[in-house]
Amino acid sequence: MSTQASPKRSWTFWAGFAIVTLLIAGVVSYFASSSPDGLDSATLQGCEVVETADGEELTGSCIAQDATDHHMSSSPLADYSIAGGENTGGIAGILGVLVTLAIAGAAFWVISRSRSSKD
Repeated sequence: MSTQASPKRSWTFWAGFAIVTLLIAGVVSYFASSSPDGLDSATLQGCEVVETADGEELTGSCIAQDATDHHMSSSPLADYSIAGGENTGGIAGILGVLVTLAIAGAAFWVISRSRSSKD
C-alpha cells in the first residue's frame, strides 16, 4: 500500500518550509556575533591585538600569527554581511539560504530525473 502525499499537500509543506527557513535566516542572522568564537579565542592565546595605522597587528606568540585570510574572505557575503556593509546580516542570511536551496533543489531534480529515466 502506497502512502504518497497529494501534490497540493506536498507543495504546501515545501512552501511553508521555505517561508520558515527564510524567516529564521533573516532574523537569526542579525544576531550573529562579530566577537571571536572559541576557536578564534584559543588561537589568540599568548598574543595581544594592537591597533596600528595599517590596521590590527598581533604581538606576542600565538597560533594566529601564522593565519592567513580565507580565499573567500573578500566574497560578497563574507562576515555575515553584503559587501562588508553594516546591518546587512539578515539579507546575507536570506541570500545564503536561497542559494543553498537552489543548489540543493537542482541536485535533487537531477537525481530524480536520472532515477525516473532508469525505470
